[in-house]
Amino acid sequence: MYIKTRGFNPAIKNKALMNNFDAKDLSLQISSESLKPLFKTNPFTHGSAIAFNWLIILTAMVVCSIYFNLATYFLAILVIGARMHALAILMHDATHYRFLKNRKLNDLITNVTTMYPMFLTIDNYRNNHLSHHKHLNTDHDPDWVSKFGKKEFTFPQTKQAFFTTILSYFLLIQGIKDAFWFVKRFNIIGGKKDKHKKKVSPIPQLLFFATLIFLLSFFGAWKYFLLFWVIPYFSTFLMFQYIRSVAEHFGELKYDHLLNNSRTVKTNLIERFFIAPHNVGYHIEHHLYPGVPYYHLPKLHEILMETPVFKEKAHITEGYMMGLLKEL
Repeated sequence: MYIKTRGFNPAIKNKALMNNFDAKDLSLQISSESLKPLFKTNPFTHGSAIAFNWLIILTAMVVCSIYFNLATYFLAILVIGARMHALAILMHDATHYRFLKNRKLNDLITNVTTMYPMFLTIDNYRNNHLSHHKHLNTDHDPDWVSKFGKKEFTFPQTKQAFFTTILSYFLLIQGIKDAFWFVKRFNIIGGKKDKHKKKVSPIPQLLFFATLIFLLSFFGAWKYFLLFWVIPYFSTFLMFQYIRSVAEHFGELKYDHLLNNSRTVKTNLIERFFIAPHNVGYHIEHHLYPGVPYYHLPKLHEILMETPVFKEKAHITEGYMMGLLKEL
């Protein structure tokens, strides 16, 4: 159906769909005993995942530097961009305080290991993201509003149009456009002042960048920073972000029920490495229970699939490279 929607489908009558998309609005009939263990966090699992992603990034940098040619560099920016994206998914869990119980430490470690290197802060992201959860796919959802009407997020579209957008990321064109969009979207520079927004000291971020500039200058590593961080950031990292973002809330979705205004994508090993790391494909499950950390989402999916309403109504797509493309 070639329908463009603003917010939800006008046919929706249930006002509960307009705000706070979570499990309380559904008759899932799941026992608290089966759900309670899924909310338990494991800082070691999360911290190990951060370290593992950085290990892959650094390995790709070193191997490509030793055996540098066009083929190894192309592979390196794919791998580095994919693991940047994986770090961003871990940051997303930390946004919901699913990393450490100490919230200040939760944010500081996430900022230093992920957000500062990606030129943002977790506070910028959290203010935007929690509103997305609260007002999913409505005019009060900052994610929805910022993407609605953009040609990259208008579906259905031809495969040629979709892959033209993908190609534009490799040429850095779309990635640079996205970066300017992020600055505006997260109110990073000259944004509207929110009196309810907590004040966060800029000193840690300034110290991080001062240290980074000193080290890059001292070791003469600016070239490597450009080749192995800046270029992957503006190309493959933002490209994988785009593909996942499209999968989560756009394309052939009915928007007439809590369980089909988002999409869960079942993945294979390659897709999990490049596009959907750390179980991020289980997106309906995350919106229903945002307090469940990423490593428990597969189990949560199994439990939900045993409920008739989820099994019947949930929009589940088999794969990004096959199923998602057909739906777009």
